Amino acid sequence: MNNNYYIDSKQLGIFLNRLNDNFRVFVPAVKEEEGSKEPDYFYKNLSDNQDLVFNPYRSVEPLKSFFTSPQERISTYFTAKSIIETPAKTVIFGLKNCDLVGHKIQDFVFLEGVEKDTLYRLKRENTIFISGDCTDFKEVCHCLAWNIMPYPKEGFDINISPLNDGFLLEVGSEKGWQLIQQFKEYFILAKEAQIATRRLKRESLVERLKNHLDPQNLVPKDKVQEIVKSGYDADTWQQFMLTCVECGGCNLICDTCHCFLIDDVKEKNQNAKVRVWDSCLYANYARVAGGANPLKLRKQRLRNRFMKKFDFFVENLGMPACCGCGRCIEVCPGKIDIREVLKDLAKKAGSKQ
Repeated sequence: MNNNYYIDSKQLGIFLNRLNDNFRVFVPAVKEEEGSKEPDYFYKNLSDNQDLVFNPYRSVEPLKSFFTSPQERISTYFTAKSIIETPAKTVIFGLKNCDLVGHKIQDFVFLEGVEKDTLYRLKRENTIFISGDCTDFKEVCHCLAWNIMPYPKEGFDINISPLNDGFLLEVGSEKGWQLIQQFKEYFILAKEAQIATRRLKRESLVERLKNHLDPQNLVPKDKVQEIVKSGYDADTWQQFMLTCVECGGCNLICDTCHCFLIDDVKEKNQNAKVRVWDSCLYANYARVAGGANPLKLRKQRLRNRFMKKFDFFVENLGMPACCGCGRCIEVCPGKIDIREVLKDLAKKAGSKQ
């Protein structure tokens, strides 16, 4: 089976519009703020005659928002009936490698525990990932610090790499292969020269990103667990929590954060169980029914966020729960930068030694 195909730029839009007949197709749309050097990209439903945008870097929304809603009803009292329905078939176009790598954490939490989350599983099975190489990066992007390349190697159904006059497609799964076969009139086998061009474009972007990150002296991936653990009692947490307003934005925008709580909501003459996103920066995050709160202080909750990301998941999954997308940096009104927190911990760990 050949995994590499070529499609003309105009044909790509036609292909996605054909998919729109049987799938909900989400594509990135650009939103340029006046004076901004880095336009943002948001997902929207593909509509007829819409100009297709290839986003050069990741979107604002985390990938998890397609699989776990900020609020979703999961059951209803009195009937004792689950209301889980088979979700619509969905195609998400324009995902980046940070999205795919970060989503491994969501899969681990919702699919690999003692119990599998049925709603999550159904959405996952009914969703096709059409990812794309990054062709640029934002100032906050630091995927290379976690040994994550700005182009996907796995986790996609189809990956798209822009060339000068079209796109190179790589098939990554059976679902992707079936799509290629179903719409094979739009694709031709890729030539060696096109594959070589993709390699050169990728190498060029990696070099640019390295030059961007090298002066930042970021904490190496293989040192982060040790640094976070040794900094458990450091004053770093007190220092950075001073500007935290407990909005929870860093948790809610993060593609690896996954905490939720179950709430009761009254609906007419019955109550429903509702799952809502939670944030470890909220004051009531760890409070129990008797009123005790082991994470009563804001600095403790900030530390908990980092311990979970860089100790717990390294220990249990072999990877930190950070993909270097930088979304949490952009969203934080307190200007708390995850890169700077880790660098401060590293500095204080070094002074101890």
